[in-house]
Parts: sequence; structure tokens; C-alpha cells
Amino acid sequence: MINITINTFKEIIRNKFLYLIIFFALIFIIFSISLWKLTIWDDNKIILDFWLAMIELFSFISVIFVWSQLLFKEIDWKTIFLILSKPIKRYEFILWKFFGFSLVIFLVVLLQSILYLWVLFFNWISIDYLIIMRLFFIFLKLEILLSIVLFLSTFMSNMLTILVSVIFYFIAHSFSMLIDLILRIQNQVLVYFVKFLQILFPPFEAINLKDYIWSFRDFSFLYLAWNTLYSFLYLALILCFTILIFNKKNFEN
Repeated sequence: MINITINTFKEIIRNKFLYLIIFFALIFIIFSISLWKLTIWDDNKIILDFWLAMIELFSFISVIFVWSQLLFKEIDWKTIFLILSKPIKRYEFILWKFFGFSLVIFLVVLLQSILYLWVLFFNWISIDYLIIMRLFFIFLKLEILLSIVLFLSTFMSNMLTILVSVIFYFIAHSFSMLIDLILRIQNQVLVYFVKFLQILFPPFEAINLKDYIWSFRDFSFLYLAWNTLYSFLYLALILCFTILIFNKKNFEN
């Protein structure tokens, strides 16, 4: 069964689109090094915000455009029939596929993070513990996004999976803004409705520590711990729904 993880890892590593994403990520990183020297704002703030945003952005693109094709390729190339004909359960196929791409995501984030921390050290910027936690939460968000893409790909087309995943990702980051806008309208019904919808989405805003880095605001570790636990439970729940749908899916040979 672990061969599925290994083969998935090798398949993604050989994907030329992944190398294209990494190439452009490095180009943007080099560009940012020259950019912050030309600005009139705080150089350290630009380094922190820009790099963290780039790490998340290019990892996000790799999840959306690389992973969304994997299950469809298995079906289109008929390799899924060969795999499922072996003594392997469908939930094992889903989980080992997920672990294979998770390993790729980990390596992509790790590579960018090492380079990012090296730049911070080179520029004599103190590496706050919140920076390390933010990098971890970027990986956690990508893992949740990966599970959502896998879930959608079990019953949606490739392009629709990409579209819905992107919309889902940005909505999950926008609930505080939506609630603030509705409060200005003073419509309590809409406020409660948006808060109910917020439960159905992962807490991407809550584990986004960008606004806390180098700030003097109180930081609640209990709040962070709760949202971290919620993120893992949400990830497990999405994988369970994916397995349920995949178990009932019919493949016509």
C-alpha cells in the first residue's frame, strides 16, 4: 500500500508544471530581494509579509493545479482499474494518495521556508516563534485545501474542481470582512447566517498569524490551540466524506 504513496510522490515530482511553479517562486523571491531595497517603508516588514505570502501563494497553486489532475489521470488512463483490482481497499487508495502529495507539499513548503529563514538571518531579522508557527499553519492550510480538492474531484470535473476550490479558499479567508460589512447594514439575521456558514468552512483566518507577527497585541494560545484542533478535525472529516463518496463511485472500464 505504501507503494501508492511512493508512486504518487514520484508522479508529482516528475510533473513539469510543479517545476514551473517552483521556478516562478524563486524568480519572485529574487525579485523581492531587490524590491524591498527600493521602498520607503519598513524593509523588515516587507520581507516578512511578501515572503510568507509568496510561500503560501505558490504552494496554493501547486495544490490546485497539480493535485486536481491526479485522480482524473488515474481514471482517464485506466490505471485506477489496475490498482483497484489488487487486494487494496478504496479508502486505502485515497489515504495513501493523500499522504503521497502531502509529502510533496511538505518538501515544497520546507524548501521555501529554509530559504526564507536564511534571508531573515542574513538580514539580521529576529526569527520570532510566530514566524515558525505561521509556516506550520501555511502547511496545515494547504493540507486542508488538498483534502477539499480531493473531495471535489470525486464528483466534479477537473476545471470545476479548480474553480470551486479557489472560491472556497478565498471565502474561508473573508468571513471577518463579510461579518463587518453585514454589521454595518445592521442585519442580525444575515450576521447569524454568515456565522453559521463559517462553521462549514475551515478556520483559515484564525490560523493566519500575519497580523500578530511583530505586534504588541495580546495573543491567546488557547484560541490558537482550539482552531488548530478544529483544523485537524475538519481535515479528517473531509477525508471521511471523500472516502464515502469514492466507495460508492462506479468506474466503467
